[in-house]
Amino acid sequence: MALNIKKAIKEKGLTSIEVAKRMGITTVGLSQHINGNPSVDTLERIAKAIEIDISELFDKIQVGSEFNCPHCGNPIKINLTPVG
Repeated sequence: MALNIKKAIKEKGLTSIEVAKRMGITTVGLSQHINGNPSVDTLERIAKAIEIDISELFDKIQVGSEFNCPHCGNPIKINLTPVG
């Protein structure tokens, strides 16, 4: 599942400088979060600074779509089956 932080910032008409300032961090710190593996807390702070829901920072997954596991590289297919 990919993050769309840069896209979300751009869609809101903001710059990384503005977002970093709103978060109270440096642009280098924000860049490290964007290009690294940010925690949920950090993603929540970014979403709040951009004024969006945290879910908008993630790619939408389609039922039946496939992607590779970020840990082992094996393909994963998304299927929904009724429970109960």
